Amino acid sequence: MQRWPERMWIIRHGESAGNVARHDAHTAGRSWIEIETRDADVRLSQRGERQADALGRWFTEMPKADQPDIVLTSPYIRARQTAARICDRLPTKPELVIDERVREKELGVLDRLTDTGLGQLQPQQAELRRHLGKFYHRPPGGESWCDVILRLRSTLDTISLHYAGRRVLIVCHQVVVLCFRYLLEGLDEQTLLAIDAAGNVANCSVTEYSSASDTARMLLRRYNFVSPLAQEAVPITAPDPQADAP
Repeated sequence: MQRWPERMWIIRHGESAGNVARHDAHTAGRSWIEIETRDADVRLSQRGERQADALGRWFTEMPKADQPDIVLTSPYIRARQTAARICDRLPTKPELVIDERVREKELGVLDRLTDTGLGQLQPQQAELRRHLGKFYHRPPGGESWCDVILRLRSTLDTISLHYAGRRVLIVCHQVVVLCFRYLLEGLDEQTLLAIDAAGNVANCSVTEYSSASDTARMLLRRYNFVSPLAQEAVPITAPDPQADAP
């Protein structure tokens, strides 16, 4: 009996107003990211909408039998908007499921702080993060990467139980994409952080896995794939200044 989906795509949401505000804050050297809404309510930017539309068109170019038939999305507005814009273009109209377990890593007291603000306003947390490393550091009121991995373990259990043999699309966030890689590929802390240090997960990039009969793991087919945006000349978001950026 097949345990895994036939195919699985893990997508970071399109560029958000938060991504834009974060870039502006870092460029200006500010301590705070100026955005009025809570993180869960941050919406896509106009460029993010274009990115999601381009990705939706890329999926429609596949044969119907290869398109996603189940979509799991973070409850955060920017992820739900991305998922909806993709689903609206698919003739198969896949089932859309909101799953809070694939929400972004919670930053707690570090929410809205730039790197400059972290050092100025939370120096003890900055030092603790340097000592522990981002994989294990849990800011007050927030999560470590390990905490994210813990909730994703149950997500993968749900996927293997209910969606084996199907084609699953997951719309989530940067750290979540990386933590899925940790679980699906059996990575360790050092390998995962090396992948993270090599470059950000681009907005609306595709990380794709497929099942194979000769292995118990899903096989990585693509990572940080942005050709669907490039082929339509949709701008790719500049790298986030912070690796944990939502």
